[in-house]
Amino acid sequence: MMAEAAQNGAMPASKEAGGDDVRAISPDELRAHAAADDLWISISGDVYDVTAWLPHHPGGDLPLLTLAGQDATDAFAAYHPPSVRPLLRRFFVGRLSDYKVSPASADFRRLLAHISSAGLFDRVGPTPMVQVAGMLFLFCAALYCVIACASPWAHLLAGGLIGFIWIQSGWMGHDSGHHRITGHAALDRLLQVLSGNCLTGLGIAWWKFNHNTHHIACNSLDHDPDLQHMPLFAVSSKLFGIWSYFYERTLVFDAASKLFISYQHWTFYPVMCIARINLLAQSAFFLLSKRKVPQRWLEIAGVTAFWVWYPLLVSCLPNWLERVAFVLASFVITGIQHVQFCLNHFSSEVYVGPPKGNDWFEKQTAGTLDIQCSPWMDWFHGGLQFQIEHHLFPRLPRCHHRQVAPFVRDLCKKHGLPYAAASFWEANVLTWKTLRAAALQARKATSGAAPKNLVWEAVNTHG
Repeated sequence: MMAEAAQNGAMPASKEAGGDDVRAISPDELRAHAAADDLWISISGDVYDVTAWLPHHPGGDLPLLTLAGQDATDAFAAYHPPSVRPLLRRFFVGRLSDYKVSPASADFRRLLAHISSAGLFDRVGPTPMVQVAGMLFLFCAALYCVIACASPWAHLLAGGLIGFIWIQSGWMGHDSGHHRITGHAALDRLLQVLSGNCLTGLGIAWWKFNHNTHHIACNSLDHDPDLQHMPLFAVSSKLFGIWSYFYERTLVFDAASKLFISYQHWTFYPVMCIARINLLAQSAFFLLSKRKVPQRWLEIAGVTAFWVWYPLLVSCLPNWLERVAFVLASFVITGIQHVQFCLNHFSSEVYVGPPKGNDWFEKQTAGTLDIQCSPWMDWFHGGLQFQIEHHLFPRLPRCHHRQVAPFVRDLCKKHGLPYAAASFWEANVLTWKTLRAAALQARKATSGAAPKNLVWEAVNTHG
């Protein structure tokens, strides 16, 4: 069976499927079990009832709910090492009676197996340790500029250094959220809390909840939170008044939304300069919400530590003008990263509805844009320059993206799929044009009633 699976590109079926008395399940029956209290998924043709596992899933409940009642093989393989597969045995229900693998999925699984056999998922490289050393050095430099220097320019530089540290912390949090960066789970967790919660004020639990959903439902207008920025931004007129399955509410298109979106191509970069405010608010709301938050008090303690050291450092400055300049400098510099987050998806193909598990490869490539750059600029992009590769292989350390990219390009070419790539400048132009097109549509659209609480709507947009 292993040899046959390798031949057709499918993952090998589990041992439960080997008996003659295995229950045959039709695709229609599988689709009928797509609710939180009755949730089935299929992996390599085997069907599992994961209803009881839903509240315990480390990646949160939304990825499972999004792929409920359908094949989830490619998403499962992309996010989990092979060692996880045996854990599914206790949930086994039966086998799909009509299980097929598309040519694109078969090739994707073969490439995934090749990368795994080469050991690339396990080789992280020196990047994390270099980042930690760099952040410590820059943090000490920022402290020196604030405490030991009297020059306002030195204080302004310190603010910029803090912003640059936040960017590097963002890359580290992103990497550690997808794969082990030290080889030890406890040490990874410690680095997550220290570099994320403590250093930036952003809870890693909130980021995982948001980011895992984004990966599964890449560029779905009603499922992907990274496209749901109403009332400030919209990449498509289809977002006007759409129901958000992530926020569980309607993205209201009212008079205020129409006004903001009508000029979003001009306000985009200024808003990105202070977008950190929104992320800080989102993280706080999530940690204080009724949602299940792993190690909630550790997360809250880390964020609290940020709100101790950062205001204390700002208070060391001699006057309010320099304090405001320090905060703005740190926010504006880290705003570069917020722009980078948007470039990879804003101008790419979008769709409405949940993703289909059997077109994982197609959806991930269509909804993502790579940024072309020289190898010596990889540090600046933090792995986002190979966003297509990252979305297809989220567990792959970024030091291997450049090595894997030619194989992904060849697969896209073979199957007639887009492999979009642009320079940093071109990506900004494409994003600006996308925002401008939606802005012109907003001006012609009919808005609804006035907002009941504009502040609440505003903080539910992601920078």
